[in-house]
Amino acid sequence: MNNITIKTLAERLQVSVATVSKALKDSHEIGELTKQRVRQMAEELNYVPNLYASSLRRRKSKTIAVVLPEVADSYFSLAINGIESIAQKKGYHVLIYLTHENYRKQEEILKDFQSGRVDGVLMSTTTETTDHCHVVDLQISGVPIVFFDRVCEDIETAKITTNDFECGYIAGELLLKQGCKKIAFLSISSSLSISNKRANGFHKALADKNIKTSPKDIIDCKNDESFNYSHLKKILSHKNRPDGIIASVEKLTTTVYLVCKELNLRIPGDIKIISFSNLVSAPILNPSLTTITQPAFEMGAVAASILFKALEKPGFQLKKESMVIPSVLVERDSTK
Repeated sequence: MNNITIKTLAERLQVSVATVSKALKDSHEIGELTKQRVRQMAEELNYVPNLYASSLRRRKSKTIAVVLPEVADSYFSLAINGIESIAQKKGYHVLIYLTHENYRKQEEILKDFQSGRVDGVLMSTTTETTDHCHVVDLQISGVPIVFFDRVCEDIETAKITTNDFECGYIAGELLLKQGCKKIAFLSISSSLSISNKRANGFHKALADKNIKTSPKDIIDCKNDESFNYSHLKKILSHKNRPDGIIASVEKLTTTVYLVCKELNLRIPGDIKIISFSNLVSAPILNPSLTTITQPAFEMGAVAASILFKALEKPGFQLKKESMVIPSVLVERDSTK
């Protein structure tokens, strides 16, 4: 039987993926009988990638992989610089892999890593990621993984994030302070934890001011600029349009500015805008853009430093190394 994954074993045994993962790692959390069942099923189905890759772990490639959804976003460009600053000191090469927000592409990339191509992985997930079995399979093969920015919450490893909920709250609070009555939050995915945390923070800011919120306050955007443009144009053309917008990611900012220009909506007179963004051009946009600026370089450097600890110290527990690095609000003309 081909393409046997940890998910296949879990389904056959009618247990969770986490149980299979821990059993294969001989975790003390799993009973001996369950371990025996998992091992027997793995043997019957010829589930061997982990054994093959584990043998390859003894040979170091002196290479780490960085798996990203895109590089057009200035956050990821800065994060790569942070990663490189650490990798170069360690004498390692860095390979950049782009998923282009495609889950299947991400799955294929991680499967390829089981061959021993890289010693470790730094990763930020796609907007389509809801199933994490391919990540667990890579972990079992012996390749350490560290998440940064976009993370898989249920995977036991280090996660380097920023204070997304608090920043969503700060963004909502600022727009309320500046007189906005109807605020919209632009989301890129209902499955991404960072997007949901930012949206939840925004909702909490409104709730604390006794302002009722609605699912309609969350505008679902896609990885498609033409769709986002027409979608936002329709919403902002409406008589009861938002007078404040929070863009959860940088790439939505240009779309909002262009739609406002076409509809002759004045920023910040008719509509105020704040974006999660690391754009160096934010101060010179017309009007200059208010941003929640993430510590991208630092997040990349910290993620890389933690990964190298795992590579250098046998038995190092990545799951105990998660870190939250705060972002900074930079107020400019788009919210004044």
